[in-house]
Amino acid sequence: MHSKIILKVIGLLLMIFSLTLVPPVIIAAIYNDGALIEFASVMGGVLLFGLLLWLPVRDYKHDLKIRDGFFVVVMFWVVLGVVGALPLYIEQEVSLSLTDAIFESFSGLTTTGATVLTGLDNMPQSILWYRQQLQWLGGMGIIVLAVAVLPMLGVGGMQLYRAETPGPVKDSKIAPRISETAKALWYIYLGLTLTCAIAYWMAGMDWFDAFSHSFSTVAIGGFSTHDASIGHFDSFEIELVAIFFMFLAGINFALHFSAFRNLNTNVYLSDPEFKLYATLLILVTVLVSLFLYLHNVYPTWEESIRYGLFQSVSLATTTGFANADFSAWPGFLPVLLIFVSFIGGSAGSTAGGMKVIRFLLLSKQVIREIQGLLHPNAIMPVKLGNKSIPEKVMMAVWGFLAVYVFTFTIIMLVVMALGVDQVTAFSSVAAMMNNLGPGLGAVSANYQSLSDPVKWVLTFAMLLGRLEIFTLLVLFTAAFWRK
Repeated sequence: MHSKIILKVIGLLLMIFSLTLVPPVIIAAIYNDGALIEFASVMGGVLLFGLLLWLPVRDYKHDLKIRDGFFVVVMFWVVLGVVGALPLYIEQEVSLSLTDAIFESFSGLTTTGATVLTGLDNMPQSILWYRQQLQWLGGMGIIVLAVAVLPMLGVGGMQLYRAETPGPVKDSKIAPRISETAKALWYIYLGLTLTCAIAYWMAGMDWFDAFSHSFSTVAIGGFSTHDASIGHFDSFEIELVAIFFMFLAGINFALHFSAFRNLNTNVYLSDPEFKLYATLLILVTVLVSLFLYLHNVYPTWEESIRYGLFQSVSLATTTGFANADFSAWPGFLPVLLIFVSFIGGSAGSTAGGMKVIRFLLLSKQVIREIQGLLHPNAIMPVKLGNKSIPEKVMMAVWGFLAVYVFTFTIIMLVVMALGVDQVTAFSSVAAMMNNLGPGLGAVSANYQSLSDPVKWVLTFAMLLGRLEIFTLLVLFTAAFWRK
């Protein structure tokens, strides 16, 4: 690996991140909430640290290799998660331990949405804004933003983009140059965020809550400025806005780009992943709403559909917003909604989970294997639409599933060995690796009651989920470090 170029990139990225602390500083000044000095000092410290890393190697030029890209991505997320915890740790009114501050920071940046905080309604406005902003930056990936800037500074970005972008198909670009791809993604992301904020404001939120919740909605993060989440507003109109934008954020952003560029929505209907994504959401919503009504959880069809629709979309897209306590619902519903989060949203979206495209390819592979028993000599390629999927891709999907199940099992056993009960262990690890947030059992409300060792394990699981396992695990292989 090339240590100088790695230091140069990390220094640049830290300086970029320091600039994102300007809005919390402004919010702290406007509301005079006592956090101005803390945010300003962290901003200056991060900027200085990044500058110290960058200055000695600023003139060094070298192309990033694949392993450099993996290392930079992982190290930057680790460094950023720790640096991002500083405002939460030093702010006296929040009063978090170092472990809790790092857990909260990683939860925001990975768009997991699991929290250790209570009393959000009385917290400083700048801290609330900062938590929401962390999710917004993590949603598309601050590294993708940096990819649009780094070429101007003499650093290529393709290896960063390939390592950072979630989904099984990582080489597809919506523009010829990688920097143009990153810019296009951020224009779409920013446009959705502003539109969502305006829609929330029109539905009844004040401007602060509207922008704060638009950050976590489009990022599919799930953080809220209130302990009761979206349920705090008790507004069906606000819930409809959240449902609509959660649904949009769970779609491949390349489809949004194509639809906007061509002014044609047919690109959605012609995409196999989108059709399965929409179908699954409809099926889960119908099943959950029907069960709620038949078991008299809510007295009317309207209420059953309202809460069933919101929680189904929220958990299936791995957002994690709440307008009801789904963990208290009867029967199999809580476990069903946790299991649906394993599928998650589309590849190329801000959603977590294993991604709909992988689920689709695995389903087609299972069908092919069954048909192969009846026609052992037939050649039956797996197809998406009219396109045959290479066997290399199919093997990668199967490999991902195997590693995902194995990793999930090991982490869950470790959490149980640390004294957590089975239901809490299963749901919390699922919530972390799927970047979902809410769980069952002891973590149905928040993660404050868990021990510090468990929180560190779950923080590692968040990072695994955000980087889709292989990007992180590759650093633990001997081949990665071999020259």
